[in-house]
Amino acid sequence: MSGTYLQSEEELFEKLNSSEQGLDNQQVASIREVEGPNVIERAKKKTKLAIFLGQFKDLMILILAAAAVISFVVGEQVDAYVILVIIIGNALIGFFQENNAENAVQMLQEMSAQHAIAVRNNKPVKLDASDLVPGDIVLLEAGDVVPADGRLLKVNALKTDESALTGESHTVEKEIGVLEEKDLPVGDQKNMVFKGTMISNGTASMVVTATGMKTEIGKVAGLLKGDDPQTPLQKRLGVFSKQLAVIVIIICVVVFLFGWLRGEAPFLMFLTALSLAVAALPEALPAVVTIALSGGARRMVKQKALMRNLPAVETLGSVTYICSDKTGTLTKNVMTVEKTKVVAGEEDNLLEHAMLLNNEVQVSDDELMGDSTETAMVQYAIAEGLSLEKAQKEFPQVDKVPFDSERMRMSTLHEREGKWFLFTKGAPARIVEALSDKYKDETEAWLGINRQWAAEGLRVLFFAYKIFDKKPEKFSVDMEIELDFLGMVAMIDPPREEVIDAIQECQTAGIHSVMITGDQVLTAKAIAHRLNISQDDSDNSLTGVALSKLSEHELNEHVSSVSVYARVSPEQKLNIVKALQKQGEFVAMTGDGVNDAPSLKQANIGVAMGITGTEVSKEAADMILLDDDFATIVKAIKEGRRIYANIKKFVLYVLSCNLGEILTIFFAPLIGLATPLLPIHILWINLVTDGLPGLALASEPAEKDTMKIPPRPPKENLFAGGMVPKIIATGVIMAFAAIFLQSWAANQNYDENTQQTMVFTLLCFIQLGNSFSVRSRNYPIYTALFSNAKMWFALLFTIALQLAIIYVPVFGGILKVSPLDWRSMSMITLITAGGIVAIELVKLLMRKKTENGAS
Repeated sequence: MSGTYLQSEEELFEKLNSSEQGLDNQQVASIREVEGPNVIERAKKKTKLAIFLGQFKDLMILILAAAAVISFVVGEQVDAYVILVIIIGNALIGFFQENNAENAVQMLQEMSAQHAIAVRNNKPVKLDASDLVPGDIVLLEAGDVVPADGRLLKVNALKTDESALTGESHTVEKEIGVLEEKDLPVGDQKNMVFKGTMISNGTASMVVTATGMKTEIGKVAGLLKGDDPQTPLQKRLGVFSKQLAVIVIIICVVVFLFGWLRGEAPFLMFLTALSLAVAALPEALPAVVTIALSGGARRMVKQKALMRNLPAVETLGSVTYICSDKTGTLTKNVMTVEKTKVVAGEEDNLLEHAMLLNNEVQVSDDELMGDSTETAMVQYAIAEGLSLEKAQKEFPQVDKVPFDSERMRMSTLHEREGKWFLFTKGAPARIVEALSDKYKDETEAWLGINRQWAAEGLRVLFFAYKIFDKKPEKFSVDMEIELDFLGMVAMIDPPREEVIDAIQECQTAGIHSVMITGDQVLTAKAIAHRLNISQDDSDNSLTGVALSKLSEHELNEHVSSVSVYARVSPEQKLNIVKALQKQGEFVAMTGDGVNDAPSLKQANIGVAMGITGTEVSKEAADMILLDDDFATIVKAIKEGRRIYANIKKFVLYVLSCNLGEILTIFFAPLIGLATPLLPIHILWINLVTDGLPGLALASEPAEKDTMKIPPRPPKENLFAGGMVPKIIATGVIMAFAAIFLQSWAANQNYDENTQQTMVFTLLCFIQLGNSFSVRSRNYPIYTALFSNAKMWFALLFTIALQLAIIYVPVFGGILKVSPLDWRSMSMITLITAGGIVAIELVKLLMRKKTENGAS
């Protein structure tokens, strides 16, 4: 019910057709018929069959399926079965990933209260929270989970923990009565309580104003229903698959027509064209991508980052913005005393004793329980050398007047050695007005310090005291006069120390850091300044109220220049992420509360906190930080960049090798040479050289400048960065080497089968050399020669296989090859070495060209 906090109790009861005596059974039945049960709707889930079949929609998978059919047609069943294993393996991995996800809305139900005490027919009754309807009167006490949204009718020292919903790290003092300011965010609606939040102190009664999906938490659930955006890798591979499909069709048509026009048998040319089509397809690409992603996910778990969504591993490498929640992510989510100021002449640690005793903190199993600001002060006093147990014996509490939102003070009375000590704490202005007149010349200076500390984002409390020679006859708020000033205490939820370095590394890597929080603007700006998210004095912050006044167009214009958003609602967080995405940015959103879940889901990569995070935020996220450390995100981004670089290396490697084969087969007959390769040779080269070396490339370590370059442009295609010239140049070098070798062999009067065996072996060896060259995009082959043991295993094992099929008769018969003499093997080795040197020279020239262009 919108604007409930603005209405009087009379208006509210009239609108809800209720009263302080509660509803009767007939009213409840009729209201429930309209409003429905007080539950969060479950998201409609896909069937397991639908999830499994959905894994086969990718174009690359469809192309590979066609390649499997083609392989069966040409009689190469081994290759066909390998392709089918790749397809099914990828489908199973994708199925298990998706089947275990998408439970965020269901988790919202677990956060809701299961039972409630409601007043029905003027009698309190215990019932299921799902049975509540608008108009019900509900009784609340400390420890309860609020069962529905409601307007408070009566409160007694009521405090609520709303951090999961609003992002605020401290408890909220609640009050009754009408609030006059319109368009207040949820965190400022002090006369309301909300479904799923916790009562941390006191008691209250409320009238239910919203249930189910109409509650604030229900609105969050509604925001979670959108579809997941595609990852950058999925988009790039989608474009690549379409481009490759066109190229493959063109190759088939050109080769078929060329052979047919030369007088070759149409069916033979059809089979040859199909073989080349299979050769052009990087069958191992889905397997390499899956292995790269799963291997990266395993490494990230060791670094305390758990990936829930496998394709999102690579997305981290594309991130241009990290939108981070403040509480518990950038900060420790623990209120901490940062500054104290004791008035001159104060002795016996009286301020620390007041901090230790003037509170409602309880101790359970050596753990402090209660309001976060009060536990912070108790911990500070203990750290200063005081003992809580000893202080309670030395200053036993006699009486207390709890804090209330009108006078904004709390007082406790303690006895010590025949004297009675009154300790009072509260809001600075309210303590100052209760001080003795002797302080009138000093109060403005103290309030000035308060304003200075508040501008630093600190929460300030003043302390005062009074000593009585005899016990007061009546202890009440009337005693809070003519007090002596004790001092002041400033607290904050401090930033994590390691986050400062992490944000600096992000800036070096060209990644923008943005704070989005439900907390107060001064606190947010102070933390942002400490973390260097805000690096200058310019006001680059925006509040939720200001944000609500911006149109969608205005938000899109402002979003790139704002680094701090404060007092924002869950829907506004979602809109900020969407606005950045409309600017072409790839956004990582971190958070730990229910309020973060929609934006976590919308972001290109959602990052939840594993320790302090709610189950809802974890289920909505792609990645969970097991140590709640922002710095872990930077490690994950480095891993994401490494994975994408390795996938590009594989694409460069396999397409340049495949192009070399195609050019060899196409041009060799044009200069009068015999057919250089048989279909079975093509398929074997693809299976062996694309397989082991390609999979080894997925394990390449990150290059040394990985985090010193800006994120790749989000719309950049897979072939950016000079990939196409490298592919063409490398393919031409391989084809030239192969045709040169065949020409030499023909001149040396080697028979046709031996020529084919030599070309076959040369292409195998030179492609292995190419796999070592592509390991670094810019640096020479020898700079990282021994950094990946898997590459050496792939090299030696593949060479051994190739030699086996040449010199072991049974294999030679199957693959239609002949044993080679020492002269032919020497020539193959020499040309292979020359080809690798030429490939390295191309890489050097392209690097110099890039450097000259940049300068």
